[in-house]
Amino acid sequence: MLQGRTVERDRIDQMLVGARRGTSSALLIHGEAGIGKTSLLDYAAERAEGMRVLRVEGIESEMELAFGGLHQLFLPVMDVLDMLPGPQATAMKAVFGLTEDVVRDRFTLGLAVLTTLSEVAGEGPLLCLVDDAQWIDQPSVDVLTFAARRLRAEGIVMIFAVRDGAGGAVVNGLPGLLIEGLDRAAAATLVRDLPPYVMERIIEEAQGNPLALIELSAVLTPAQRAGHLGPLALPEASSPPASRIQDAFLEQIGRLPEATQLMLLVAAADDTGDLTLVLRAVDRFGAAIEDLEPAERSGLVFLSGAGVRFRHPLVRYAAYQEAPLVRRIAAHKALAEVLDTVKDAHRRAWHLAAASTGPDERVADELERVAEWAGSRQAMASASAAYERAAQLTADPQRRARRLICAAQKASEAGQDERCGALADQVTLPLHDPGLTASFARVRAVVELGYGRPETAGRILVECADLIGPSSPGELASLLVDAIHAALSSGNADLIAEVGAHAPDLAVLAVPARLFAGDVPGSLDALHDLVRISRYPDAAFMDRLMTGIYFQLVADHAAAYEVAVASVAQCREQGIGGWLPTTLHLLAQAELALGRHDEAYAHATEGLRLAEYYDLAHRASHLRAALATPAAVQGLDEQCRKLAEEALEYTRPRDVGRGTADALWALGLLELGLGRADAALELLESAQKEVGHPLLALFLLPDLVEAAVRAGRPERAMEPTRLLGEWATAAHQSALTALTRRCLALTSADEEAEPHFATAVRLHEGGSDFERARTELLYGEWLRRLRRKIDARDHLREALETFEKLGARPWADRARAELRAAGESAAPTGLADGRISRLSPQEREVVRLAATGATNREIATQLFLSHRTVGHHLYRAFPKLGITSRNELAALLGS
Repeated sequence: MLQGRTVERDRIDQMLVGARRGTSSALLIHGEAGIGKTSLLDYAAERAEGMRVLRVEGIESEMELAFGGLHQLFLPVMDVLDMLPGPQATAMKAVFGLTEDVVRDRFTLGLAVLTTLSEVAGEGPLLCLVDDAQWIDQPSVDVLTFAARRLRAEGIVMIFAVRDGAGGAVVNGLPGLLIEGLDRAAAATLVRDLPPYVMERIIEEAQGNPLALIELSAVLTPAQRAGHLGPLALPEASSPPASRIQDAFLEQIGRLPEATQLMLLVAAADDTGDLTLVLRAVDRFGAAIEDLEPAERSGLVFLSGAGVRFRHPLVRYAAYQEAPLVRRIAAHKALAEVLDTVKDAHRRAWHLAAASTGPDERVADELERVAEWAGSRQAMASASAAYERAAQLTADPQRRARRLICAAQKASEAGQDERCGALADQVTLPLHDPGLTASFARVRAVVELGYGRPETAGRILVECADLIGPSSPGELASLLVDAIHAALSSGNADLIAEVGAHAPDLAVLAVPARLFAGDVPGSLDALHDLVRISRYPDAAFMDRLMTGIYFQLVADHAAAYEVAVASVAQCREQGIGGWLPTTLHLLAQAELALGRHDEAYAHATEGLRLAEYYDLAHRASHLRAALATPAAVQGLDEQCRKLAEEALEYTRPRDVGRGTADALWALGLLELGLGRADAALELLESAQKEVGHPLLALFLLPDLVEAAVRAGRPERAMEPTRLLGEWATAAHQSALTALTRRCLALTSADEEAEPHFATAVRLHEGGSDFERARTELLYGEWLRRLRRKIDARDHLREALETFEKLGARPWADRARAELRAAGESAAPTGLADGRISRLSPQEREVVRLAATGATNREIATQLFLSHRTVGHHLYRAFPKLGITSRNELAALLGS
């Protein structure tokens, strides 16, 4: 079935050659049923001489069995698990049912799969084939594609095959190859033994589908095959290839003895391919192995000593669907009866569910246990499916609602927001339990965050808090904290104040309640109380996270940084993976404010990778806006605009005020650095309007003032300067006061400006080098304008040196131009012409971490790469840097 597939075979051959040279690659082959995807995988396996081959085939009935596909693929290499880092080995053994450990973070599992593949490839190139991936459980697909997207230099080829339009698991993020129908010449080679007019009719009906060509010709009667009858006996109307192939298989199965059909039904209902298990099940119907002989002779199944395998997935599907419902139920019951060991409990539960035709609490309980197990292994999609089926088998309305809510929660955690909403819509109200009511509100809020507006999500949570009232203080506090988090994302100051007013005595809400009511001293007192609480060993995670956010609001960036570091560490240590992108975002924002742009870029990049892995589109938009800011500082025009526009594409339609403001701020900063003050002013004023309170816009006011003054519109700088000064006085933060004095210098008369500039420079000491350099630049520009060129040069020289060290090219260019105007030439000496600039972004990240003393495995964990890829990046980076060992990295980067 490989006639006419020259292009596809060449693509596979190139991938295999690359693997033998140490290069990894991945491919998603997709097309309609019978088009030849499996044949191409077979071709890859045949051509993989000298390579280890791992293969798994998806089975529709196994789709909900968490990590069944992953286990089947890795079964031949289980000995490698002991070579993995401790947390990764623990995770893999847990999902394979080898231990009772809980997997706290599915990210760790994704890394474990990547490391396992890398270790196996350490013995030579590796080929992994994943056939009918749409019928493999979603958790397995997720971790396998996670690994496939991060392969670089391990010598691994991963090829996935997916049937288009079949539903089931979704395979994302891999380069695709569409397999289309054969041309007429290639099709004719598959049916060359037929009379010409019969052959033409078969070719027309098959529409280039190889399996359809073979199967349609196989069901011809002897008279048709001999040409004694015209081909009009074939279907007159054209129908989809899958339907024609299915009809052909149904006709073949229908010719078999009844006992053989029964054997095929049980084998199709089974998901293990275990011949012994199938024979034990059919023994209940009086069938035996001899009854499989007709099916084997017809080529519908292949038998070995221990296994039974269908010739094609459509044969399995036809054998199952052709049987009457009562027989299908009987087959599942028989399989459930013989799956009587502890290790088979999950399969048994699903077979019992398939055999159930109405409410059955006993089976629902078994499915709930399956869901709990899957959830504890981070197989959220499988857990959701089990909870949903358990709900369908539950008669009691409140218990059914609880299981539906659990299903919706797990769907949300699996990134299936649309399905989460559909499950929530099935919940029957009212709910009598406060905890259940709170859980339902969170589900609705999650859906709203995924598809709608954070403000609406916040109001859903507030309404639920009103409904619960003080009768359940624990649930009330949790709901209100989630609500304040959503409200801050929206930028709606009225909602923030409203949420805070619900429980102003609660430490975590007292800060915004007072802060947005104008009581800054009271809010700072409350914040210090919250700091004390958040430092307790058993402090709630959200209390600590909100503490960092509040410190950021009041411009205490050093404290925000300290809390963010602790929050990130807590997420990593306790496996709170879903919150890690949020804490990394907080850390990156604090680092940006402190002028640590490289660290901010690295942490925001890690956060974005995780947000994409966890399907957290809302947080990903915030992180893209954060990444746009260091790109703006460095003058990376295209990168900055791309990141900001991607963020705005999400935030604007959903009124995510803070995210929109951050993205517009990055664009405004880019324009300001490039000397386009008018464009910068428009962008920064738009950003200010996106948030409903001056406090939420503090971070961009200094740039807005500079843009207004440089654009010749100083009147538009006056109010921002006043607001900045008001908050600086209230917050008592030297960095904020320094920025205020800089803005006062820009907006004051010449005779009043110099003391403000001088004070600003002094207050910047120990803070952000970038902001200090900007103040030095503005001071130097002002001095040069007053013809005090000698005084100007000192400040401009300081600014230039700092900008070049930070890689802030537009700002360095501006400082250099000012120096020339002040009578001093300065050639470019910074990163633009340095050795670091020769590195790719990935190499730069690896080098930065290696300079801190991190091992290849530690770097791999942080950057979501295999340790072999990390080694490859260092191997390529050292010659570019002119060094020979990692011991030289720290000194090089420090310089």
